[in-house]
Amino acid sequence: MSKRDEIENLQQAFALHRSGRFAEASKAYRKVIKRNPKQPHALHSLGVIEAANGNHGEAAELMARSLSVEATNLDFMQNYATVLCQLGQFEAARQVCMRGLAINGGHAYLLYVLGGTLFKLGRLEESLSAYDKLLRIEPNHVTAITERSSVLIEVGRHDAARADIERALALDPNYADAHANLGLLCMKLKHYNEAIAAYQRASALKPNSAEPWAIQGYIFTASLRYGAARAAYEKALSLDSGLTKAWLGYASVLAALNRPAEALKAYDRAIELEPDSAEASLGRGFNLTNLGRHEQALAAYDKAHALEPGLTGLAGSRLQAKMHCCEWRDFDLSCTRLIASIEADTDAVMPFDSLTIPSSLEAQLKCSRSWVARNFSSTAQTPWRGEDYAHHRLRVGYVSSDFRRHPTAYLTAGLFEGHDRSRFDIVGVSIGPDDGSEIRARLEDAFDKFIDCAALTDDAVAESLRAEEIDILVDLNGFTIHARTGIFVRRPAPIQVNYLGFAGTMGADFFDYIIADPVLIPPSHRHGYAEKIAYLPHCYQPNDGKRHIAERRFTRVECGLPEQGFVFCCFNNDFKIVPGTFDVWMRILARTPGSVLWLLEDNQLAAANLKAHAAERGIDPGRLVFAQRMELPDHLARHALADLFLDTLPYNAHTTASDALWAGLPLLTQLGTTFAGRVAASLLTAVGLPELIAESTEQFESMAVELATEPSRLAAIQGKLARNRLATPLFDTKRYIRNLETAYTQMQRRFREGLPPEHIRVPG
Repeated sequence: MSKRDEIENLQQAFALHRSGRFAEASKAYRKVIKRNPKQPHALHSLGVIEAANGNHGEAAELMARSLSVEATNLDFMQNYATVLCQLGQFEAARQVCMRGLAINGGHAYLLYVLGGTLFKLGRLEESLSAYDKLLRIEPNHVTAITERSSVLIEVGRHDAARADIERALALDPNYADAHANLGLLCMKLKHYNEAIAAYQRASALKPNSAEPWAIQGYIFTASLRYGAARAAYEKALSLDSGLTKAWLGYASVLAALNRPAEALKAYDRAIELEPDSAEASLGRGFNLTNLGRHEQALAAYDKAHALEPGLTGLAGSRLQAKMHCCEWRDFDLSCTRLIASIEADTDAVMPFDSLTIPSSLEAQLKCSRSWVARNFSSTAQTPWRGEDYAHHRLRVGYVSSDFRRHPTAYLTAGLFEGHDRSRFDIVGVSIGPDDGSEIRARLEDAFDKFIDCAALTDDAVAESLRAEEIDILVDLNGFTIHARTGIFVRRPAPIQVNYLGFAGTMGADFFDYIIADPVLIPPSHRHGYAEKIAYLPHCYQPNDGKRHIAERRFTRVECGLPEQGFVFCCFNNDFKIVPGTFDVWMRILARTPGSVLWLLEDNQLAAANLKAHAAERGIDPGRLVFAQRMELPDHLARHALADLFLDTLPYNAHTTASDALWAGLPLLTQLGTTFAGRVAASLLTAVGLPELIAESTEQFESMAVELATEPSRLAAIQGKLARNRLATPLFDTKRYIRNLETAYTQMQRRFREGLPPEHIRVPG
């Protein structure tokens, strides 16, 4: 092809390109390139078409070839830098911009691309400098003004950012990106209503854009309006089903709405779109944990850790999954690191995680305070305005996700039924699923009014409770699965109480009291609690004296136990079995020939790991016997096959301890240093068996061996428990209710006298 023919063919290709006949232009450019592989304008123009078609990799290769021929062509450089940005190759794009600006330092478009590129690289001050230089050349460049506001928001110069946004909107009131940046700024400032309004204007201006809807979902989530968040994410996904961050946000909202199975599917979809998303793997792990699928959860957390080991919240969740699976590799180191992150406030550690590992009251308080500060907005609307409702009957509302087959339900059913209706009006507020069980039906009947709020937002629940004029609102969840702390942030009631569900402080000023007893929280421990202590005289834990024990008589053979030999047992959840506890148990087995340890099998991996741990400690794995879950009356009945319940530390048996004592099985515990590690001691004190509380690990071990090898001593303990079981305060439901009601009336009296919350001690 002659030079003249090349020029004519190139001009024809340009004409096709200008007229929008891109496919024909592409063929024409390729024809020229075939004859002259170094024709720069054909190469570059074909690259422009490929970029428009979304083929950015090919476009970049073509443009690079064109620049190898015309290295100083600024038009080539600006297009090439743009394509490199689209490929996420920001450093390469920056270098192209810098080469061009070395030729012409006032090239507006290259300055514009450089500003955005530096922003993506995190070089924020340099990004601002590039935008500033551009705007001195083109002061009304609306896009640059708007993008500079993004950088200003990121560096925390909020007033300057707002000035840029207002300037952009003055130049173009219908510029959607400026409205979106206003929303971003307001979101940073936690002005959520203004942020939503700004993003709604952006959505109206870009009705087919999923992005503003996805961000609205994020803001609604941040302000705890989960119903609105769900609708916003669903709208975003209807516009762009491939938007990964919308799937991530949607999944988090479904999880917050206690829909873990649906949330899991959403996280799976996010992973399909972005296999290397550590955030998606972390979320997947959370929901598998909530579904009790701990082995799969651990695999998800391991993947997240491999992708991004410093991901917020991962360390604690991964450690918990390992504990549920009794996978103890680097356990001590993991605990040390988690406590260090709490002390330094460098990670969002879930407060429950801090209870389950060796930690101090101070660390647990700091963890809860940090969690509240990170997750709950101080700008939430407060429906209660300081009124004293002056009811004839004190109105107490109990909020729980666990009005179903759950330990909390079985402990509290008798309490709710037994409240003095001449003085108390009792309202049940369910924020969890209705499982259709007998205990659910019993609980619904136990309240004067039962409200199912599971489908309502935190705002709606708070408004509903305000309308009910609740005097004392009791949180039975605390920081546990399916908790709705956001309801209490809004303070819908004059007095708010942390009770039963969470074995520690909420670390928040929106809780006034925590129900406890002198064993759980002695005066020297009060500094570890944000709440004032409402001391019951005996034990903080309620018990239902109507709990049925099946008449069925189990045999050792049908439960997999040897017909002869001492049976130690522990029916606690797997996560409570930590290496230190297990070491003591194995030493006890070693010192009591023929004995076995009967445990509850929660998952197969945990059982296999525990057997392996036993073998490592020189104990025949066959001496560990695993029980399957069964209905509570039968479970209580099979306790008769065991001789002694061995407790765990740092997190004691709680409901499982009262189950054992109710079933007549003695329990041996060691007194811990935090609430979670002192519950069993509280129960034993209330049932009149303080001699089963060890003060040290050595004493715990020696006491267990003595009880296993001295039948008369064990028989004396068993006889004492049988006599005390119905004669001491622990299982005296009526006495317990009277004491709790006295605590409530003292709280109310202080409020009506205009006094702040203070420690309360109910006389015995």
